[in-house]
Amino acid sequence: MKITGVELRRIAMPLVAPFRTSFGTETSRDILLVRVVTPDAEGWGECVAMAEPLYSSEYTDGAAEVIRRFLLPALPRNLDVHDVGRALEPIKGHRMAKAALETAVLDAQLRAAGESFGRFLGASRTRVPCGVSVGIMDSIPQLLDAVEGYVDEGYVRIKLKIEPGWDVEPVRAVRERFGDDLLLQVDANAAYALTDAPRLARLDAFDLLLIEQPLANDDLVQHAKLAQRLRTPICLDESIESAEHAAAAIALGSCSIVNIKPGRIGGYLEARRIHDLCRANGIAVWCGGMLETGLGRAANVALAALPGFTLPGDTSGSRRYYATDVTEPFELVDGHLEVPAGPGLGVEPIPAVLDEVTTASEWITV
Repeated sequence: MKITGVELRRIAMPLVAPFRTSFGTETSRDILLVRVVTPDAEGWGECVAMAEPLYSSEYTDGAAEVIRRFLLPALPRNLDVHDVGRALEPIKGHRMAKAALETAVLDAQLRAAGESFGRFLGASRTRVPCGVSVGIMDSIPQLLDAVEGYVDEGYVRIKLKIEPGWDVEPVRAVRERFGDDLLLQVDANAAYALTDAPRLARLDAFDLLLIEQPLANDDLVQHAKLAQRLRTPICLDESIESAEHAAAAIALGSCSIVNIKPGRIGGYLEARRIHDLCRANGIAVWCGGMLETGLGRAANVALAALPGFTLPGDTSGSRRYYATDVTEPFELVDGHLEVPAGPGLGVEPIPAVLDEVTTASEWITV
């Protein structure tokens, strides 16, 4: 496959409500889309980097710059998607930028071949169960109202964002209000230290599915120590940037569950490698989200249909985040989303919507 050109398109997507985590509050998304054009097809990739380097060291402007200056020139003139990772390996880091470019190449390749993302990755289901991530609120009554709305919509699992000072009591309130049958988990986004183990152990009383990324992303050893002090399973997210990181975490006993976020680990090929590794070692996985539009959501839903994804992911419906999506919206049906069956991502951007939210566009001839 020969790439003839690449478009870097910036879009501004307002969120339906502010989304607060332990590292900040988002009210809108500044998103970089990558469109790869070949003689036979075009493909789309969505970069999940935030506007500022708060969640990770990557950010939207930086991702566009590294794609423009380093990633595109490193690609061979004729390539298969498997060549992308090898060609970009000498360039350190920038996994979100690499994932966006690789996904666009894969989408174009699969569209030309008439093959879907799900089929290519090895999906074993036609629909996937969906959870929802609930941000930190100003009050517990506000939180309970939000959770009630998502439960009424049919989400099969609730994830609560937590931080020191917003953890035990909000979790207690949700568990008491909605009962023991609600699948409930929490996400700390690395907001705690090992010295907080006694407080985190208080969460054991609420029969949670897991506690996600309680400690720093670069400290697998401390996570292993914490795992010995909690009954609640530890899930790693930011700590897992590659299959090698996953292997180290498993060997150390740092976690028993892994959140696979394709846009953060370098793409869907690496996501499948982590899935295969975890499945072989009896480690449960689920698909995390980064507030993607329908383009990124389509690929995530396809990944979540692989057999090792045994827990509901953050593959929420489009309206959880956006009043109007750039594709036809993903709609929740009985707590599930359908896996797109068409070629490539199986979804297309709606030109009028895409033009309306576009803030900048750059065409690069390759």
